[in-house]
Amino acid sequence: MRANDGTRTGGEILIDQLAIHGVHNVFCVPGESYLAALDAFHDSEIALTVCRHESSAAMMAEAVGKVTGRPGICFVTRGPGATNASAGIHIARQDSSPMIVFVGQIGRHMREREAFQELDFRAVFGSIAKWATEIDDPARIPELVSRAFHTACNGRPGPVVIAVPEDMLTERAMVPDARAFEPVESWPGLTDMSRLQKLLWASKRPIALAGGSRWSEAACAALMRFAERFALPVATTFRRQYLFDALHPCYAGDLGIGPNPKLLARVKGADLVLLVGGRLSEMATQGYTLLDIPEPQMKLVHVHPGPEELGRVYHPTLAIQAAPTAFCSALEGLQPPNEIAWQGEAATAHADYLAWSEKATPQPGGVNLGEILVWLRENLAPDDIITNGAGNFAGWIHRFYRFRKYATHVAPTSGSMGYGFPAAVAMKLLHPERKVVCIAGDGDFLMTGQDFATAVQYKLPVIVVLADNGLYGTIRMHQEREYPGRVVATQLHNPDFVAYALAFGGYGALVEKTSDFPAAFAQAVATGKPSIIHLKIDPEAISTFASISAIRDKALANRGHSGTYR
Repeated sequence: MRANDGTRTGGEILIDQLAIHGVHNVFCVPGESYLAALDAFHDSEIALTVCRHESSAAMMAEAVGKVTGRPGICFVTRGPGATNASAGIHIARQDSSPMIVFVGQIGRHMREREAFQELDFRAVFGSIAKWATEIDDPARIPELVSRAFHTACNGRPGPVVIAVPEDMLTERAMVPDARAFEPVESWPGLTDMSRLQKLLWASKRPIALAGGSRWSEAACAALMRFAERFALPVATTFRRQYLFDALHPCYAGDLGIGPNPKLLARVKGADLVLLVGGRLSEMATQGYTLLDIPEPQMKLVHVHPGPEELGRVYHPTLAIQAAPTAFCSALEGLQPPNEIAWQGEAATAHADYLAWSEKATPQPGGVNLGEILVWLRENLAPDDIITNGAGNFAGWIHRFYRFRKYATHVAPTSGSMGYGFPAAVAMKLLHPERKVVCIAGDGDFLMTGQDFATAVQYKLPVIVVLADNGLYGTIRMHQEREYPGRVVATQLHNPDFVAYALAFGGYGALVEKTSDFPAAFAQAVATGKPSIIHLKIDPEAISTFASISAIRDKALANRGHSGTYR
């Protein structure tokens, strides 16, 4: 109950700031350490989604930040609640997603005694958060929350962690609210764009790479118009395929898991790489083998909103500190040369991409995940959303699904297992009118599968396409390549996932033949319930390009051994 004397509790001040800064959805696991903030939500219009594990709550918040460009908000309790949430905080760091995590903290009078669930949040989260702090005075809440929003969004976006002591949240103060924040755009200079045009005009084999965050639908459209005018091949980096329409005639494919060898050769053979927004880290560069470090073998133009990233790994020919939104707008002023030296290369690159992704590769067993991804790309609407976590199953998404619209693929560049399902729940909250499909592995799904209960509770009919091969498949693949035949710690005993879905109040269907998938999917949609379509995948079907046996046999041959699987 709000007081009539103009004062507010710290909890009321805090929730008022979230509303002022445009927050509509908050994800949490409740805790006694922030009861006063929870009470303030009671009279707020902010939708509060209660989760079954803090890692899920944090991943949901990160997914919101990833697709909206504005901080996703998560509340967790102290100690174990905060450490459980660290998985989502790490994702936000590596994916450059704006996010703010509020952590209930012990009372201020108990500090430094290792009180119940006490943590030094600055020390624990200082290496993965952009900023970790604690609010000691309720009168400073508007100031520090405003700073958190600006810090999470400006430059290279990332997570902020704020500890809020429980006694501070109940203390009253009279303080004015902060103004609503807006992200600060960093624009390229005229000299930068002039130098870029000269480099393009002098090039013979250029390619553009789109990645990172701070994009928008308008920025993606501007990049496509630029590519058309310059007849320029454009590829996307790991899990950023939604930045460029896969059927655009300039699209060359993605630098992700198991990329097209022809695309890798094209990038290595380029004389100019225009990298917009991304960092070209380990996954996109196939273990930092694509570009020489620190001096790339070709001219590199690196466009990034964070100055600390420019020159950090690669020494660019031209460094441009600018957000992709601003930079792509400035591209409208560039003019192509009268004669384009690389004319026809975009068409060739696109044809190579289409050939690589057109038809699913044959697979052992009755269910071919590639054929299912082809069916989904032909039957889902362009603005329907795919989410996934981590595992070898994602290779089929990267190769065979064709993303057409901005922010229709929500997945972790950090490679965090368990991400796909919480992300799907968050996306269904944001876009109830769209189909949201989570592609998951068996090990991946059960990292956060308990939050299927959250989807049922809030009546969010997400559809999980669960590829069950009874393995931690990615690790098994690496195991067979490095230690062939010596299998340990990668086999799984799984539940009946259909019964699992039904037990929570959702819908489940078992698919043991590829041809049965369309009917199962249609029935899942028709039920209007959260659903699990359980695919029984042959363990041999470990990747889009090789079976377990083929990987093992090659490894044994390379070692000069012969033998059988043990």
